[in-house]
Amino acid sequence: MSSQHIWTHNNEHGAKREVRATKFGGAWRFQAKTADDLEWTYYDRALVEDLLALKEILARKYQRRRASAEDVASVEKLIANEMGVEPPRRDVRSV
Repeated sequence: MSSQHIWTHNNEHGAKREVRATKFGGAWRFQAKTADDLEWTYYDRALVEDLLALKEILARKYQRRRASAEDVASVEKLIANEMGVEPPRRDVRSV
């Protein structure tokens, strides 16, 4: 089952940037586009700021039962891998 999360923000140049994160088959795929771009940019490795934004979005959705704890944990693991730290250990399911 796939899940997709979409958000927008203004980048450092003030241009509106839309980001899409899709999880399919246990792997996250990120794509982004600014208003001036004609085509989407696909990322092999997601930007850290996109991962952090996705974690916040998933945490809010998890509280409303719109996202799974596994999705939150997988994004936390990606963030830990990108930053070179250990992922948080959870003995009790909480976000």
